[in-house]
Amino acid sequence: IPPPKDVVKIAIQMVGAIPQLIELQQTKPLASVLKDVCDAWSLPNAERYALQYADGRQTYITESNRRDIKNGSILRLTTSPDQEAERLFIGIQSKNVDVKTDSLKKLASLSQDITFAQEFISRNGLKQIYSIVEEGNDAGEMLAYTLKAFTELMEHDFVSWENLSTVFIKKIVSYVNMNAVDASIQQLSLSILENMVPTSRLLFELVKKEVTLDRLFTHLQATNAQLQLKAMALLIALLLSATDAERRDMMDYLREKNIRQFIHKNIIHSSEPLGDEMAHYLYVLQSVSLNLCEHRMKMSMDPYSQEQRDLLQSLRQTAFELESEVPAGSFSTERRRSLCAKEFRKLGFLNNSNPAEDLRRAPPGLLALDNMVYFSRNTPNAYSRFVLENSSREDKHECPFARSSIQLTLILCEILHIGEPCSETAQAFYPMFFGQDHFFEELFCICIQLVNKTWKEMRATQEDFDKVMQVVREQITRTLSLKPTSLELFKTRVNALNYSEILKLRQTERLHQEETLAVPVLELRERLKPELLELIRQQRLLHLCEGTLFRKISSRRRQDKLWYCRLSPNHKVLHYGDVEEGVQSPPIESLTEKIPVADMKTLLVGKECPHTKEKSSGKQNKDVLELAFSIVHDVEEYCLNFIAPTRYE
Repeated sequence: IPPPKDVVKIAIQMVGAIPQLIELQQTKPLASVLKDVCDAWSLPNAERYALQYADGRQTYITESNRRDIKNGSILRLTTSPDQEAERLFIGIQSKNVDVKTDSLKKLASLSQDITFAQEFISRNGLKQIYSIVEEGNDAGEMLAYTLKAFTELMEHDFVSWENLSTVFIKKIVSYVNMNAVDASIQQLSLSILENMVPTSRLLFELVKKEVTLDRLFTHLQATNAQLQLKAMALLIALLLSATDAERRDMMDYLREKNIRQFIHKNIIHSSEPLGDEMAHYLYVLQSVSLNLCEHRMKMSMDPYSQEQRDLLQSLRQTAFELESEVPAGSFSTERRRSLCAKEFRKLGFLNNSNPAEDLRRAPPGLLALDNMVYFSRNTPNAYSRFVLENSSREDKHECPFARSSIQLTLILCEILHIGEPCSETAQAFYPMFFGQDHFFEELFCICIQLVNKTWKEMRATQEDFDKVMQVVREQITRTLSLKPTSLELFKTRVNALNYSEILKLRQTERLHQEETLAVPVLELRERLKPELLELIRQQRLLHLCEGTLFRKISSRRRQDKLWYCRLSPNHKVLHYGDVEEGVQSPPIESLTEKIPVADMKTLLVGKECPHTKEKSSGKQNKDVLELAFSIVHDVEEYCLNFIAPTRYE
């Protein structure tokens, strides 16, 4: 007979005693359970004790989390969190260096537990931590434990970051700014500042003023990978919290410092593989960089702006310089106007008497004009060739330069997600972005020449304009998906993917679709279906047994905490637990938490998951929604919440 739902069979250990095997009544108050356990070992004062898990994170058992206890769990009888908090609160004030160091070390590990953290903070324990840091008498491991404990305590969100004193913050800043400081202390300090920056405008301004971009760049150049990662994390936090104008200034400064070249050479092409977190930061940096174009993309052309009209005229002059060298006085105004209109028509503007009209559509707005001007100035030969070649074709077959440029700019903005907020989890950056100055403009120069090439291959006329642009979009996206490492390589590959190649690919994909829909194929599929489904089932079970590494994502930031989940070989239990960065597939014994498959109730996905309901903030979390799922288990409806690394996973 299965045991009643409200009873779990567990073992309880205590140092120097024989373990007790008990049936824990979940309806019985914890205080009574503790009294029984203490009585069995003849221990007085049961209120001074508590139960905690013996392995893993060693969380304290409370009334609110006791339902997580599973059959077969091993618990330990230990000092209660309030007693422990009191002991450590006194210990960290000790004059004896060994006692103080040990207390801080214990504090750094226990502070991960929410029950302990609450007890310690309620004794004004944070004030003691502030004073250790503010007085600045301690260094080395004692200071490292203090900062670690502070980070863990703040992680529980009981205390606002805005309560920190300026002295404390400046001390943390000084550890980042000084050279002769242990790397572990610098990492913790960078991490503290990174958490601080998004919480208030005041803290952002303080950190931005005190930690210069120069200093962050020095840390980025460190050989210590963790230090490099934390410096990048703080840089990204500052960029994301800045106003548009501040962000533009910061990016200009980083450009002067050649950060792009440094990242390309020393991070992307370093001998060490790129971790998930660094990949995410590079994605954000790319996204922030590209989003600097958003301002011009959303701005329509103003026909009364002299500067914008000059840019427009420069396009005409560069293309038809020689023809325009007739002295201005020899033409009447009327004649000159009709000549200009003719030249703007040759340039491919739809509204040749008033070409500014073509640039009123935003997006792509003035960004299209910027791209055309960049192309005409930086590759004048290619520009002249494009325009002159098309103005000499028969009317129907010329490829309109301006109209194509406007549409191409829009396509590139959509492909590169310009103007969209950064995703919280994405890691998909383009290595070639960091290999090139003026990436967007240079990409445009390659693709506008591709438009002309594809136009000729398709023998297109004006009516085919949309069709050509559709093919060009496909050429670009297919090539980008190959992740070329440089723009040169992109150029080679995108040009090799000509119109006939695109047709072949489309044909193959279509045939594949049609074949799979033909009657004999459908019949055969029906016959093979049970066998195939069984094969898929086996393959998926194998994958579940191998397990997957998941990331924890908190409401405030990307967490660097990882956990692993795998199915037992007999397919009866899910084992899971926290793991360190760099662990590939931890042995099943090291995963201390478990859920019997028999206890699983339902599987929730996307919006239905409890962990997505807590933090749904519009666009930001669209990608998290696609990757989220939860397993509901046990009678009390507990959930194990996942965010998958990829959609495939």
